[in-house]
Amino acid sequence: QVQLVESGGGLVQAGGSLRLSCAASGRNFSWYLLAWFRQALGKEREFVASITWTGGATYYADSVKDRFTISRDKPKNTMYLQMNSLQPEDTAVYYCAARYGGTWSSGPYDYWGQGTQVTVSS
Repeated sequence: QVQLVESGGGLVQAGGSLRLSCAASGRNFSWYLLAWFRQALGKEREFVASITWTGGATYYADSVKDRFTISRDKPKNTMYLQMNSLQPEDTAVYYCAARYGGTWSSGPYDYWGQGTQVTVSS
């Protein structure tokens, strides 16, 4: 059974940092693309960043570029999102997701985590 489990969320002041983790299990993720999405209260879910599991190619939403860094640790089967210079508008539930191949916008994702709350106070 495939599982994606996020952790690392919490409350932080504006300008602070957090690192989210997504522990993946249940299958070989070679050729998968893993991504972070977020959903703020009352808003639609939006793409944050993605990384290819095999090659490590990354892509970011404009809103987080230069502040967030996505990475993965293959031996640990874990993906990370290092978030710096956090702002109140970054407050949301953050989800990790995985899909086979393609790009971040190629279509539905195969697997989703349960989400972790990030709250940034002003």
